[in-house]
Amino acid sequence: MELEVLNAVLKPKSIAVIGASSTPGKIGYTVVNNLIISKYGGDVYPVNPKTSEILGFKAYPSVLDIPGNVDLAIFTIPAKFALNAIEECGKKGVKGLAIITSGFGEVGKTDLEKKMVETANSYGMRILGPNIVGVLSNSMNMNASFAPILPLPGKGSLVSQSGALLIAMDMATFTRRVGFDKLISIGNMSDITFGDMVEWLGQDDDTSSISLYIEGLKDGRRFIELAQKTKKPIIALKSGVSAHGAAAAASHTGSLAGAAKIYGAAFEQAGVVQAASLDNLFDRSLALSLQPPMPGDNLLIITNGGGVGVLATDAAERYGIPLKFAPDDVQTELKKYMPEFGSAKNPADLTGIAGADWYEESVANSFAHPWVDGLTVLYCEVAITEPMDVAMGIKRAIDKSGVTDKPITISFVGGEKTEAATQWLVENGIPAYSDPDAAVNVIAALREYAKMKEHNTAFEKMDTSSSKEKALAIIKSARADGRDSLTEIEAKKVFEVYNMPVPKCDLATTADESVSMANNFGYPIVMKIVSPEILHKSDAGGVKVNIQNDDECRKSFETIMKNAKKFKADANIHGVVIQKMAPWGTEVILGSINDPTFGPTVMFGLGGIFVEVLKDVTFRVAPISEDRAMDMINEIKSAPILKGVRGENPKDRTALAKVISSYSAMVFDLIDEVSETDANPVIVYDDGDGVSIVDARMILKSK
Repeated sequence: MELEVLNAVLKPKSIAVIGASSTPGKIGYTVVNNLIISKYGGDVYPVNPKTSEILGFKAYPSVLDIPGNVDLAIFTIPAKFALNAIEECGKKGVKGLAIITSGFGEVGKTDLEKKMVETANSYGMRILGPNIVGVLSNSMNMNASFAPILPLPGKGSLVSQSGALLIAMDMATFTRRVGFDKLISIGNMSDITFGDMVEWLGQDDDTSSISLYIEGLKDGRRFIELAQKTKKPIIALKSGVSAHGAAAAASHTGSLAGAAKIYGAAFEQAGVVQAASLDNLFDRSLALSLQPPMPGDNLLIITNGGGVGVLATDAAERYGIPLKFAPDDVQTELKKYMPEFGSAKNPADLTGIAGADWYEESVANSFAHPWVDGLTVLYCEVAITEPMDVAMGIKRAIDKSGVTDKPITISFVGGEKTEAATQWLVENGIPAYSDPDAAVNVIAALREYAKMKEHNTAFEKMDTSSSKEKALAIIKSARADGRDSLTEIEAKKVFEVYNMPVPKCDLATTADESVSMANNFGYPIVMKIVSPEILHKSDAGGVKVNIQNDDECRKSFETIMKNAKKFKADANIHGVVIQKMAPWGTEVILGSINDPTFGPTVMFGLGGIFVEVLKDVTFRVAPISEDRAMDMINEIKSAPILKGVRGENPKDRTALAKVISSYSAMVFDLIDEVSETDANPVIVYDDGDGVSIVDARMILKSK
């Protein structure tokens, strides 16, 4: 039913324009006129109580007076009249609403926007917008917007949160020569969201790839799940990543979290390819709309110029698919199509004397070779060959090879003839660019997409009901004391009920108790202040390590208490944690925040006191499996340390992945109670020796 309603919004058979006008320059005039110019084939019903005819169409005083069925009603009336018009549309049986009108949530009138959605939904209608440009569709011959013209036709579709940017991109499709079937303005997303668009476009026969310009998501977790299920490539440009409203200083994780990192993690889990800029969005959209994913890491580059070959080689390493030397049989074949002074290694340099025939044969034979997972072909314009001849030779080679399950990208560098040949390639389904960097960047995107789609689950569902019940009891007890954070001992108890390894510890309230506990655990020990008001213990001089005897223990207790009172005189001090000192190992950190868009989000990285300096961390939206946790371990810059380098033994990454997965289940379960957590440091021992969480922090949501 939901998709049927969206069909009415995006592929309507009849459109009512509420607020239609016969006055040029008004949006109500422009929308009706654009429907005429684009040769929309459905019924058009202008609605305006002050006139009987608009641009050759009979006008109606109200949508209720329209004799036929109405799939989509487009609003161009002032905001104050919108609610009444929605009621009339509901009574008429209209299926969907596209509200171009502004003056709602974007100017603070969120209550009005919410009421509109409630009213529309009560009649089974969905709202696109408000505050949108409209919907443009080449396959429907429908410009239901106030954008000037339909975009250059193409196979992808683009959804934009910004109306002005959508109009600019509409015009840029002609200068960039990158086409789209649909441009959809989504505006305030009061009802229809990016998740809805991804789901609908994923089933649209006229859309081969989905491009998104995103300022923010309202349905983060749902978006991940829907995008992950979509079989078509999705390319997203996210703006507003330089600051993040959820960033908090209460935990290491909060201070390290940012929109770029969290959205990046969410997109990876969703299988969404990111774009770095508007140009990059166009480039990647073109490639992913025309080419299959790249199934492996073996990229071959064929060129007629050493310079562009070196630039492409640099780009391949920069974008994560560094070149390898081609196998001997590939090189032997390539040498047939180059002079003796050419190079067949990779890049394969056919040299400047290469003609269209050499290009054709080298591409045909290389592309079909099992070693080659993707091909990038470069051409610098030279006097002895015609760019169009080379372009046609490449197209013949692709057809001759019979390859349809791996990608090819092209870069032609030169003048007007080269530009014409480049566009001819695009028109024949081959993504081509004027810069070798772009040609490599987009084939890297095709590889990124293939790798992400190999991970076929967005979230890991786990049965942790028993653990959750025990954890909530601990939290309930802390809240009964009026606290908004757990003590270290309480936090470790929560970790423990989720089967995470924590060392035994106890709380001493006097120096004598600390000595007794130390003797019970056995020296050496660690001592740490416990106070809800002192979250960063080291900053307060509240930590002593490697304590070897009773005298040191007694003195350390007194020093810690004195330092804590000096740091915060009115702090509520529970006492001092006594804990057996863990053996030396590699320190990592685990953390979480409750992100406003995606909910519980897990961080992993290099631990200890340098975490906020080195910032070698990665994020995922919880919960995640042990396999996805291993991905996190492998992608930090410090990953070689855990694998074992310079004589060091490999660390127990399997045990660590299990802990990360359990940690993610914990923070997901406690979504309604916990805002941030840290486990820092977590000590990772040699392979087979496990992991130990030696410090823990858990901050509760305010209630």
